[in-house]
Amino acid sequence: MASKFTWIALSVFAIALNTDPVQAQNPASDWRKAGKTVTDSDGEPSRPVSKAGTESDRGKSPRSRVAKVSMSHGSLPNDHGQLWREYDISPYTLQVATTNRPEQAVVDWILQETGYETWHTEPLALLSANRRSLYVYHTAEMQQVVNDIVDRFVSNDADSSEFSLHVITVGSPNWRTRTHSLLETVPVQTPGVQAWVMEREAAVSLLAEVGRRTDFRKHSSPQQIVNNGQSTVVSSTRSQYYVRDVRLTGNTWPGYQAETAVVDEGFSLEFSPLLSVDRQAIDAIVKCHINRLEKMEPVMLDVPTAVAPRQRTKIEIPQLAHFQFHERFRWTPNKVLLICMSLIPLPNSAESKPLVPGLPIPGVGSTDNRGDLLVFIEAKQASSATPSGARTAASPYRGVGLQ
Repeated sequence: MASKFTWIALSVFAIALNTDPVQAQNPASDWRKAGKTVTDSDGEPSRPVSKAGTESDRGKSPRSRVAKVSMSHGSLPNDHGQLWREYDISPYTLQVATTNRPEQAVVDWILQETGYETWHTEPLALLSANRRSLYVYHTAEMQQVVNDIVDRFVSNDADSSEFSLHVITVGSPNWRTRTHSLLETVPVQTPGVQAWVMEREAAVSLLAEVGRRTDFRKHSSPQQIVNNGQSTVVSSTRSQYYVRDVRLTGNTWPGYQAETAVVDEGFSLEFSPLLSVDRQAIDAIVKCHINRLEKMEPVMLDVPTAVAPRQRTKIEIPQLAHFQFHERFRWTPNKVLLICMSLIPLPNSAESKPLVPGLPIPGVGSTDNRGDLLVFIEAKQASSATPSGARTAASPYRGVGLQ
């Protein structure tokens, strides 16, 4: 009799919850409807399924796993003699106030020096960082490479170093005629690109010489300062909208809808420098990307509708010119590095107006608006009284004098 009353009570409870009386006795028997996580046969939690998902999964068996997975034995394999090391990078990261994640620069330079695949092939390796520590698991030889790079970041001498960056364009390559004797060639792998080093006084003379030309324009301020190990980007872009396609919408006039797209036209220059511990060498990575819209090619499409059966409309196909550059340079801090990206396509607006002052360059005879983009890079000593990265843009510039 007691069990009969129990069953009646459970039935009433099940009706209130819209469930089966048997499941009311054992609510965990249907974990899919309950939306709770349970453990599958191999001990790992299974993904819960919502009530909405139950309908779509009805009649389907769970997907079997394809990949074979094994559990860790509590230690990392070291078949190649890998070592675990933790590097204290806080002397560097606490000095940098220009980014929320200064430790990323340390990781990026290690990948640049060692190669991305070094950390994702044999032997098993690990590279991770937070604001205070860098964690590395690799062979003793690779640990030495990492140690050398970390030393370049945490060195007290490097903390007080900054770099000035100046970007200019010149419409004709004949600026070399009167300045060639000042330049000392540096090897470059990219076709059409040249690089030189020069004394600081020679850099001042060169900039003064090209600054008198009518096709000369500057695109960065004298206060464009970069901290050791960090990156900066000098860029100028504009958006050009155009009609890429049309889509029929029905009988309502005009019966179609234009689909627009955008082309970002302009240039972007990224610079990442790193001093050696003894301050006798600078390594720098320079990347440049230029995207220029040459013209829009019109195409007429038929878009017949019941209202306008002979209707036509125009779409546009952009004709683009691209330039990309990515190289690494090494020179001594007592000299200025000059990189020239020769006769590259300079961005141009549809109305032949400058994208930025000097792009395109007025007075240039070339009809396709090409010119030389020059980048001056100089190492300078920062004030030791001010933490690296904490200087304001209004601080006085005391570099080579390339204002």
